[in-house]
Amino acid sequence: MAYTLANLQDDIRSYTEVDDGVFTTGILNTIIKNTENKIYRESDSDDNRFYATSNLVSGNRYVTIPSDLRFIRYAQLKDSSGNQVFLEKKDTSYMATFYDTPGTQSGFPKYYANWDANFWVVAPTPNSTFEITLAYTKQPTSLTDSSVSSSGTYVSNKYQDLLLYGSLVEAYGYLKGPADMLQYYEGSFKRALQSYAIEQQGRRRRDEYQDGVIRTPLKSPSP
Repeated sequence: MAYTLANLQDDIRSYTEVDDGVFTTGILNTIIKNTENKIYRESDSDDNRFYATSNLVSGNRYVTIPSDLRFIRYAQLKDSSGNQVFLEKKDTSYMATFYDTPGTQSGFPKYYANWDANFWVVAPTPNSTFEITLAYTKQPTSLTDSSVSSSGTYVSNKYQDLLLYGSLVEAYGYLKGPADMLQYYEGSFKRALQSYAIEQQGRRRRDEYQDGVIRTPLKSPSP
């Protein structure tokens, strides 16, 4: 069964045998958000891959970071001939040295680096308007958001066990519940998270023609 927000809240209360007098909507929403963030920090998914295209401004070395970004995957520029060119990731100390070198300050950008929480910096400084495409993993919409609470999210619709077990770990931690129950759900969550990561970062990104069919090695019978 795919989880809506109401379904998941009901199941958390049922599994823990705690009613809405303790597990209010606000507390459960926090538990669910914490669980979602834990999942997204451990493994990205194709559902969260996003691409944003804009233009670099001539004479401006800074690029605004998308507000929903979790982490960057790569950056591409389109040159004057329309060819896509990948920018090389550097650190800010390299960029500082680059800009101190005479004759290298402006031109077609080759590098980019994190500058602060809001901007990246490119080098050389663009000497024209270039189209830039940012490929990144975005912050997913939480199941607690009213826009998806009834329809569900990618995780709540396809990986219900992962979301439930993670929420129960948070719930038992909040309740300071029995150690054996907390340990049980922690184990269940870790197994579900591992299979989720294997599927998202492994099987979903394989091609049988190029990579071959996944095979489980045969074990020789014990003597």
